[in-house]
Amino acid sequence: MFPIYTAAHAAKKEVIMPANSLENKTANPGPLGLLGFGMTTVLLNLHNAGIIELSIVIVAMGFALGGTAQIVAGICEFRKGNTFGGTAFSAYGFFWWSLCLIWINPFGVNPADAVSMGFYLALWCIFTFFMFLGTLAHNVITRIVFLSLTVLFFLLSIGDFTEKSDIKVIAGYVGIFCGLSAIYSAMAQIVNGEHGRKIFPT
Repeated sequence: MFPIYTAAHAAKKEVIMPANSLENKTANPGPLGLLGFGMTTVLLNLHNAGIIELSIVIVAMGFALGGTAQIVAGICEFRKGNTFGGTAFSAYGFFWWSLCLIWINPFGVNPADAVSMGFYLALWCIFTFFMFLGTLAHNVITRIVFLSLTVLFFLLSIGDFTEKSDIKVIAGYVGIFCGLSAIYSAMAQIVNGEHGRKIFPT
């Protein structure tokens, strides 16, 4: 069907759309990005805490949900004009891709050593700290996610520089908390959005 024009509306340059036309809505990509980040972070830090071994399960999760899903969410956030969300999801999505590449080393170059991993994680710690400063304008759960992630990167970096396994174990439990916080944030957004009211506080 075509839009129906009346003389009055033509003068006002307005268009009456058919009653059955679909409303153009843009979905919230935040929960997808948070789930991609949160679930993969929990899984990896179960390994850091010494609970499970590093295996293809973590690598696949990192590539698919931690990497790809977050990058998709980041692109969607950029399209919505959300610089913070777009930067966060895209950056951490590519972090997961880079980490998977470090693990499997498909390029055949020298494998990562403890010092280079320490600097790698330290750079992510610095980036995350400044992102945390940005969350001071956001809700409490978002601040918790980014603050705990900053602590996680810091501990992992120190753990590599010192090569002390107990620091990485502590980091693992911080990472599990961080990931669960992100999962909670995602679920809260979905449930609250579906019911149109605040059921889970954020």
